Amino acid sequence: MSRQIKDMLIEDIQSRLGEARDFLVVDCSKLDAISANEWRLGLRASKISALTVKNSIAKNALQRLGVEGLDEVLAGPSTLCWGSDDVVALSKEITGWAKRLEQLSIKGATVEGQGLDADGVDRLSKSPGRTELIGQIAGCLLGPGAQLAGAMQGPGGLLAGCLKKISGEDE
Repeated sequence: MSRQIKDMLIEDIQSRLGEARDFLVVDCSKLDAISANEWRLGLRASKISALTVKNSIAKNALQRLGVEGLDEVLAGPSTLCWGSDDVVALSKEITGWAKRLEQLSIKGATVEGQGLDADGVDRLSKSPGRTELIGQIAGCLLGPGAQLAGAMQGPGGLLAGCLKKISGEDE
């Protein structure tokens, strides 16, 4: 393959990847046509992109984008997966598919420039996602304020009840 064709392929991969920097790598080469089609349609419904790549060209394209951590994973048949709301949702979706389709195997991932193996992806899929973490943080921030408001309303309500009772006895 000539250098010009390789450069064109690398530019095509870079344009498809866009601004994505977190990827999962799977081996879907053992899937039959029906399962592969079902898997790809399911990914599309979840707004996840999958691109089967030649490893050397993918390494070069990812290196030019500044993505690190996939060099060891990109060996043998490889399909890059990216998209979804966040990398946790991506890993949950791909892990779910890997459990449904035994022939689909997760090879690894890169998250924030750090490489993960298949076990790391499985652990990542069990962690809370972005929206769940935001909810937990909001709950932690609102908890003390709610306790303070309750503490202030409790004695105030008791005092108001006492004053009402006293004022009712005068009438």
